[in-house]
Amino acid sequence: MSSDPLVIFTPSGKRGRFPVGTPVLTAARQLGVDLDSVCGGRGICSKCQITPGYGEFSKHGVTVSEDALSEWNEVEARYDRIRGLKQGRRLGCQAKVMGDVVIDVPPESQVHRQVIRKSATQRDITMDPATHAYYVEVAEPDMHSPSGDFQRLCDALRDQWQIDGLEAETTLLGKLQPVLRKGEWKVTVAIHRDHRNKPRIIDIWPGFYEGRLYGLAIDLGSTTIAAHLCDLRNGNVLASSGLMNPQIRFGEDLMSRVSYAMMNPGGDKEMTDAVRTAINGLAQSIATEAEIDPGQIVETVFVCNPVMHHLLLGIDPVELGQAPFALATSESISLAARDLDLTAIHANARIYILPCIAGHVGADCAAVALSEEPNKSEDMVLIVDVGTNAEILLGNKDRVLACSSPTGPAFEGAQISAGQRAAPGAIERVEIDPETKEPRFRVIGCDLWSDDEGFATATAQTGITGICGSGIIEVVAEMRMAGILDASGLIGSAEQVGTNRCTATGRTHAYVLYDGTTGGGPLITVTQGDIRAIQLAKSALYAGARLLMDELEIEKVDRVVLAGAFGAHISPKHAMVLGMIPDVPLDKVFSAGNAAGTGARIALCNIGARAAIEDEVNRIYKVETAIEPRFQEHFVAANAIPHATAPFPELSAVVTLPDVSFNTAGSGAEGGRRRRRG
Repeated sequence: MSSDPLVIFTPSGKRGRFPVGTPVLTAARQLGVDLDSVCGGRGICSKCQITPGYGEFSKHGVTVSEDALSEWNEVEARYDRIRGLKQGRRLGCQAKVMGDVVIDVPPESQVHRQVIRKSATQRDITMDPATHAYYVEVAEPDMHSPSGDFQRLCDALRDQWQIDGLEAETTLLGKLQPVLRKGEWKVTVAIHRDHRNKPRIIDIWPGFYEGRLYGLAIDLGSTTIAAHLCDLRNGNVLASSGLMNPQIRFGEDLMSRVSYAMMNPGGDKEMTDAVRTAINGLAQSIATEAEIDPGQIVETVFVCNPVMHHLLLGIDPVELGQAPFALATSESISLAARDLDLTAIHANARIYILPCIAGHVGADCAAVALSEEPNKSEDMVLIVDVGTNAEILLGNKDRVLACSSPTGPAFEGAQISAGQRAAPGAIERVEIDPETKEPRFRVIGCDLWSDDEGFATATAQTGITGICGSGIIEVVAEMRMAGILDASGLIGSAEQVGTNRCTATGRTHAYVLYDGTTGGGPLITVTQGDIRAIQLAKSALYAGARLLMDELEIEKVDRVVLAGAFGAHISPKHAMVLGMIPDVPLDKVFSAGNAAGTGARIALCNIGARAAIEDEVNRIYKVETAIEPRFQEHFVAANAIPHATAPFPELSAVVTLPDVSFNTAGSGAEGGRRRRRG
């Protein structure tokens, strides 16, 4: 094994060994990592900023010491003096590899920016937000009936708007008197009054305030953070934006972040600071996009999984990493924005975090339940929020069950040899001709297929850079339908399959999806390791759903809803071929888009919905996959594509999968007759 240091880049997950003294930018270029640079490594442009991570990274099997990169040099010091570098940042062209290191490439340093596919779904919401503006006329002070200005303001709000028991921050009291006098005792007051009916003054303006009040609905995921800026008067979404969760550099999945906190004293605080800083930046950028003052954002609703929930609140998540997976608190939380160091929005803004269902089923799953309302469904509905950690709901108006399933990041491009996040140039759709085994594909940012005229010109700027999650699912399913892949997940040889696109890689084989090496581009293949990563992810997903079905003693569901940003881009047919979900008619598989984000918007715009979901969470029955022996049984059976024992009759009516086996030499020649319709 090479003694050269191991360099691991996040969020791409690409890794390689490089001699001591190799500049980080050079390592990134050799691995095909998306790290920007326009000055040729002179330390002028600052486009190649990176953030190294230090400490124990159990998921990657490395310990990163403080001297893993070379010390600051004069170029970096000069740049920091003149233009400033964020704390912890280095210039990739100047920092040199001295030991094993994990390096995060922030969004602003990526040439092909991440496409955050968590746009707002159109939804009719009954408006009853927690924060309203009220115009009042306040009695002037009277020496014969002395009382404070705040008390007379409270009297006016009680008499004119029936609002009693008001509270206000001390900082607001300092603003009160000049505003009352400037408005000639007529003022507009922003009051936050949630479903617990505890009114609190947020701000006050002289006279009639014609400005709008805004709120943020934030889906804080382990991979991405998505925010929707909403007008609190009518619920309109002014802008949606998102970014990669910077905690990725501490671990791609939740348990690796818990592990980082366990092994690195203060690691939980590092991750808390990173995510709060990111949220402040996101709030500022979304306000800029919508052309509003971020100070007009007076309320924020968060939905998140339990680990993100604890790290956002500054709670060490260590207990979530071991049985019985105890939450510090499972109830909803209302608090001031300043308690979370959220300084980019209004100084007196309020925060609401939806309740968690259990230690591995968080507020994001509660938000999905609020959005999709399985508890009101007449038929049996399975709702799967596909992500690094999949949350699953199953039920109807009689009973709803929930569980989480550790799918890992493979569906989102990590752990895949040519995998990447969704960005321009990433392959997102794939078709393979079952006769010729030749592929065609589409990339993000271009509507043409690869065999369409003009495709090369249309993709010249972005290039073809890798495969994102939806593309990975489609290419593996297409390989199975074309007879390139057998039911056990083995890729056949060129002789067995009948195409030179199947190439030998040691003792296994890989399928060449795209070869751009003649033009200086990448070689994009699907390896046997990639297939195994997808098998593990899809087996966990199926096993979780099947476990809930066992609990209800049912053999089939009536419909399946794929939620989440990633779920919105999954082809139902390809998902079924893989065996990601139980067998149902394809026209009964629906996409709910970013259901967790929709649930957050509903809770932002309607305080009655907050009370409703808090009540419903107490009725949802939680199944713990980690301690259920049947989960492992279902997981093993689901490793086959689509499944070792389940017949999948609905899928068979649409697609006939080739009966091939590549376990022994020559079996593909006789067993590889292709039968497929549809």
